Amino acid sequence: MKVINICVAGAGTMGSGIALCAAQNGFKVILFDLNSQVMEKAISSIEKNLSTLLEKNKITAEEKQTIFNSITFTSDIQDCKASLIIEAIVEKMAAKTDLFNQLALINSSETIFASNTSSLSVDDLQRNVPNPERVAGMHFFNPAQIMKLVEVVKAVNTSEQTISALVEVCKKLQKTPVVCKDAPGFIVNRVARHYYLEAMRMVEKGIATMESVDILMEASGFKMGPFKLMDLIGNDINLAVSQSLYDAFEQEPRFQPSELQIEKVRKGDLGKKTGKGFYDYHS
Repeated sequence: MKVINICVAGAGTMGSGIALCAAQNGFKVILFDLNSQVMEKAISSIEKNLSTLLEKNKITAEEKQTIFNSITFTSDIQDCKASLIIEAIVEKMAAKTDLFNQLALINSSETIFASNTSSLSVDDLQRNVPNPERVAGMHFFNPAQIMKLVEVVKAVNTSEQTISALVEVCKKLQKTPVVCKDAPGFIVNRVARHYYLEAMRMVEKGIATMESVDILMEASGFKMGPFKLMDLIGNDINLAVSQSLYDAFEQEPRFQPSELQIEKVRKGDLGKKTGKGFYDYHS
């Protein structure tokens, strides 16, 4: 199962980052999204990232053009034919299943389908997709073109050939692949959940301010404090993962979502992408 080209379905922050990473490392890439505004933002983001690399002398002007030209931007699902398809759409099982089933109709039975889900069950996803042995998880971290870790998730029916192919792709993308079995939150989100939840509980109880927590955690060696990181990830996405784990562990108190974050999402203060989250990014 040799991966020659990659289709990324979903051109949001994560999808565009994955597409850029793949293009930077020699793959022909198809980036698909039905939303024209999302696609325009993705194109602008990719151009900006490449310009930054050029300014820092990390790439030449010729390399910049080559990388950009290796990405095909499309809103036509019929264009989404590749040896590896990575979905990075909304965290809803029905939407992911529907997308994979549409793509299965126009792709080879050997095309690998990888979900970038951070919280949904890959076991459940592959049950409703043809040839479930070629369905796996491929969980990147934001920003995908920079962060080195990728969780390669082996579901109950995923073949060893599929996992081997995804590990090989990760290495070509200059990533560090970590293979794990499908379980709520995989490895990172399960362990890191308390980095966010305990931080918010401390603020809710008046033990510390969010600024103090962030300053202290960064001084302790973390690259980003929990509140800054939640704003970067998106409070809606971060909350969805907490809720998913809370449900998966039958309302285990240690995974209970924070009212502080629930209120942020209710108000639409999702973080950097909306200009305001725990911090204000308008200025």
